[in-house]
Parts: sequence; C-alpha cells; structure tokens
Amino acid sequence: MKILVVAPSWVGDMVLAHPLLQRLHQKHPALTLDLLAPPASLGVCARMPEVHQTIAADFSHGQWGFIKRWQLARRLRENGYDQAIVLPNSLKSALIPFWANIALRTGFRGEMRYGLLNDLRLLDKQKLPQMAQRFALLAEKPNQPLPTPLPNPCLTAQTIERHTYQSKNWPIALRPLALLCPGAEYGPAKRWPTAYFARLSRELDARGYEVWSIGSQKDKPLGEEIQALSSGLCRNLCGQTSLVEAIDLIATASLVVTNDSGLMHVAAALHRPLIALYGSSSPHFTPPLSDKAHIVSESLACSPCFERECPLGHFQCMKAMNPEKLFEFIPKVLPTASIS
Repeated sequence: MKILVVAPSWVGDMVLAHPLLQRLHQKHPALTLDLLAPPASLGVCARMPEVHQTIAADFSHGQWGFIKRWQLARRLRENGYDQAIVLPNSLKSALIPFWANIALRTGFRGEMRYGLLNDLRLLDKQKLPQMAQRFALLAEKPNQPLPTPLPNPCLTAQTIERHTYQSKNWPIALRPLALLCPGAEYGPAKRWPTAYFARLSRELDARGYEVWSIGSQKDKPLGEEIQALSSGLCRNLCGQTSLVEAIDLIATASLVVTNDSGLMHVAAALHRPLIALYGSSSPHFTPPLSDKAHIVSESLACSPCFERECPLGHFQCMKAMNPEKLFEFIPKVLPTASIS
C-alpha cells in the first residue's frame, strides 16, 4: 500500500495531522507513506517516523502555479500511489493528486473539488470539534466512525551535542530550562504581551530556571523586547534555529510557555510540561494534545474571534491574562517548583 498525504501549510496543523499518519500505519502494516508538504513544515515531517519520504510543495502562499503543479504531478505518477489523502480544503491542493492519476483521492468537500476528489467526505463539525479528529477520520472508510481514543501526536527528537551549541553560538543551560515561545504566525491577536513574558522571565529566573525565548526570524523583535524588558534574564534565540533545531531544543526543556502556535503543538507532541495561552483562538478546536499541557484562557464573551488583530481594539483576551495568573499553573506542570 502506498499513500500520499497532501499536508497542511501551518506547522501546528502538520503536528495535528500526526494521529492520521499513526492510524494509517495501524490499518496498513506494510504501508509506504509519503507527504507532500510546504517547505515550512518539512522540519516537523522529519521528526515523524511514520513518513517514508517528504516531497516539497514549493509554491508561494495563494499561488496557483499550474505549470509547476502539473510538472510535479507528472513526476509523482512514477511512484504508483494507491491513494491520496488531501488535508487542506482548497481546490488547488487537490490538483496534484488528480493530475498524478492517483486512483483513490480522499478529502472533505471544499472549494468546488467535485471530480478532483472521488472519495469526497462530508464533515460533521459537531461530532468532530477538533482538527486532529477531522484529519484522522480520513483514514477510515466512508461512514465509519473515528476509533477512540485517538493517539496523541508524538514527535521524535535528537540529542544536541555540546559542539553544536558552540558552533551555533547558543547558550548552554546550566539550570533547568524554561522556554518561552512569544510568536504566533497567524497574527498579533494570538500573542501574549512581551512585557508579560518579561515579568514571567524574572520570576522563573528567581526560582532557579534558565530562561530562553525561541521562535522564527519573524519573532526575533519579540525576543529582543523580552530580553530588554527582563534585563537580559531571558536570552533571545528567536531566528537562530531551524525548525528541526527548535524541535530538538524544545525536547530539552523542563517547561514551555507559549501562545497558541506551531511550537505549542511541537512542545505537546514532545510531551514537555506546557502552559498554553489562548486569546483569539479556541482551545476546543486546536488544543495541545498532551496530558502535560495546561491551558490558560480568559474565556471572554468576544473570544474566540479567530481574527489576526483584535477587532474591538482592546485585546483584553490577552491583556487580562496577567503573569501572576500563570504562577498558579507552574506547580501543576512542575510539581517541584515553588512559584507563588
């Protein structure tokens, strides 16, 4: 059995697709499973042992790229896939499996994909409130229920050698490591204020933790602000790691405090003690799937709004979540900690 999964664009969504990959291997023990994924998600795919091969879908966001898609589809024909499972709901995401002549093409009804997908499923959002559940259902035959319990995402990590820290000019943690993830690719409405991260950094440092911030190059200014506001107590590593390196660093953390972001789902899939901060997004739709995760949310009447910026201009879903409210969660995540 050979299956091609057309992966989602966001890092967090890619992590939430992992239960689907696990379920496919349960159903087909001799499975060869390939992923067609955007470059931004390739680091996550590299840490999923179920994946045989990752194929880069190097298309700009929103780009149709008919010629490039057609050329890639022609190359994929040679792989002889039995099935394609298309996770994004866009029309263009279904083009390559169709042009590659993959016999069975599975996905939810989306943007006018009749004909492009010949195993078209209807989604009952009430029965399947979580994204991970919706992805995993596509492993089953039509009208079959989702088996429970659903396995949690589970990424692998590699040990980082001391010479790697030196060559990358990363600090070496001499105390238990607390990692802060201040970014959120979707937009500022999902980001806890940098001043709050700085106050948390000072408290964690006082309680014996090494504190670093981690994220993409776009998050570097946020990390710089936190470092400055914390008087240098929080070291800024934003923009200094690849996604694969970030995964391996997160695996070493004693605590991760993060916005609802791709790195939040990475930390959950690495089973790290985790505090997840939710404002404009919903913990019911994309929660961190880990028994070591604790969710903090103000649950205001105006949230979740799922907007990139606060449509009311007050940003209270995050501003009202002051750092002191997080302190009570630290002993729950780390029973040996004594923050008060």
